[in-house]
Amino acid sequence: MAHRVAAQIPHPLDLRSIRIQDSYWSSYVDLIRQTVIPYQWEALNDRVPDAEPSHAIKNFRIAAGFEKGEFGGFFFQDTDLYKWLEAVGYSLATHPDPDLEKVADEAIELVAAAQLEDGYLNTYFTVAVPGQRWTNLLDCHEMYTAGHLIEGAVAYYYGTGKTRLLDVARRFADHIDERFGPNPGQLRGYDGHQELELALVKLYEATNEPRYLELASFLIEERGQEPNYLVAEWEKRGRTSAWAPGIVQKSPPHMPYHQAHKPVREQEVASGHAVRAVYMYTAMADLALKKGDASLLEACKRLWNNVVNKQMYVNGSIGSTHHGEAFTFDYDLPNDTNYSETCASIGLIFFARRLLQLEPRGEYGDVMERALYNTVTAGIAGDGKHYFYVNPMEVWPAASEGNPGKHHVKAVRQKWYGCACCPPNVARLLSSLGHYIYTANEDTLYTHLYIGSETKHSLGGRQVTLSLKSSMPWSGHASLKVEAIESAATGTFALALRVPSWSKNTAFSLNGQPVQPIIKDGYAYVTREWQAGDEISIELDMTPQRIYSHSQLRANAGRVALQRGPLVYAFEETDNGAPLAALSLKRDSEIRPAASEWRSDVVMLEMDGVRLAEPADRIASLYGDAPPVETPQKLIAVPYTLWGNRKPGEMLVWIRESR
Repeated sequence: MAHRVAAQIPHPLDLRSIRIQDSYWSSYVDLIRQTVIPYQWEALNDRVPDAEPSHAIKNFRIAAGFEKGEFGGFFFQDTDLYKWLEAVGYSLATHPDPDLEKVADEAIELVAAAQLEDGYLNTYFTVAVPGQRWTNLLDCHEMYTAGHLIEGAVAYYYGTGKTRLLDVARRFADHIDERFGPNPGQLRGYDGHQELELALVKLYEATNEPRYLELASFLIEERGQEPNYLVAEWEKRGRTSAWAPGIVQKSPPHMPYHQAHKPVREQEVASGHAVRAVYMYTAMADLALKKGDASLLEACKRLWNNVVNKQMYVNGSIGSTHHGEAFTFDYDLPNDTNYSETCASIGLIFFARRLLQLEPRGEYGDVMERALYNTVTAGIAGDGKHYFYVNPMEVWPAASEGNPGKHHVKAVRQKWYGCACCPPNVARLLSSLGHYIYTANEDTLYTHLYIGSETKHSLGGRQVTLSLKSSMPWSGHASLKVEAIESAATGTFALALRVPSWSKNTAFSLNGQPVQPIIKDGYAYVTREWQAGDEISIELDMTPQRIYSHSQLRANAGRVALQRGPLVYAFEETDNGAPLAALSLKRDSEIRPAASEWRSDVVMLEMDGVRLAEPADRIASLYGDAPPVETPQKLIAVPYTLWGNRKPGEMLVWIRESR
């Protein structure tokens, strides 16, 4: 890949230049700002009744010497506060709030007070195990935690212009840079949980300090090299794990779980912990972009293709087993035991956005949209105070209660989690939603997501104000209008609109007249000398669709899923009765959009189906030779993202299809 000059690379727009005004997404953005951020601050301070404690603020107070006590929570508990600060930074960039900023500034002073003189900062190693830092990178997430500090610091700097937290983060990054690297006397190590790598690229972008980019590159390139650092470290500490103190392990740690089984450029199949994997892939894409590295880009594309075409659920979630929150193998996508952590879909969105900068291709935008509209927003309840960590394709509450293999599958969202990585991750993503709508270079603006918004950007040498209007996801009209151009000079530029793969018939118009843009790699390009008042419109096909799986995906054999626009649909017990497993959808049934009695703004789907029941002579018998009785039944499907917001009950995405 020839290194492209910066002006040619599409970049996300400055968050402060984007104002979201969208009938669907504004409610989410407002929910994060008005409810979620304040609620999560209460959770971090252990003030949410009947919720699992966070310990986060208390740990910092103990580490800073402001109170006495013992460390609480996981090794990486600090990250809950760092992700909260990141969300606050993004929120303040678009909605200044002096009261919130004051609370955040006080939290930042607490973080700074806990930092040690040499720059090191981690409350677990300061309070619980002083003297043991950098001795267990495999288990203890020291670099992962540092990465979230850096991401929070960069976001807060961009949002407020304040450098207090950024200075703290730089001191810690300098500490790590001094201790890790290829030079004599340095440790050739890397973290068991990737995150620092992508954070260092952000720190490089904020500071223009090339050492941070080189450190990120070292951590990526060193991973999986022989001799394997993580295995050698495990041997050195007596073959023990922080997760099972004092127990000598017979087998070495499983390196594919940590994506450290071979150098990253040689990896072809997504393996191991799903969040770690996509965070690493994101950093690889960042480095491919910054360094013009063709082989690293090729590795990213190989891994992307494996994830999306062989290991991703229809709702854009990844991680098919709760054993290690991990990928398993190609086409192994069970519906009733999958993990599909909310954080993993967020990481997949990060990866997709970076690939869109490297190559504006519709497939990346399609997956980003799929994960965002379905899994990420399913992870948060309408009240902003309850969350899913796991996003199953099928729920049977009795099995969640009675089957140990399904205890991780929750039928209702929880107030908080002891390991609460997902709630603040949702908050930081939705607070920065503007970063994912557009990218632009000097002569092209790409629209990746149809989220109503207004923005300003320099295009064709002129400062242009554009407004995007969208009726998604309930109907398929969107338009991009040039509201103003702050120069009398002429200049040609292109507006590129993503054509979603789910829209089978798409129409375009320019200033009310039909037009046929140039379609390339899933984007429709209109290049002209744009004038104020010009408007390009797109009409997307919102016909409900049946979705079928690859024949090797055994869990879905004989089943069908439903999608309308970007939304995947699910069947709930509330609408259809139990057991959902007894239902089937007739292959020739018309799938009709329907108004919702629950919420007037929601489009449901209705169709004709069949319910199976035991014959009268076999009601009490487990087995028999008489076939089930078929009864016609109208079926109702709700957008997957909204499931579980009414009465607790069964849920099903993939329904049996009958003739």
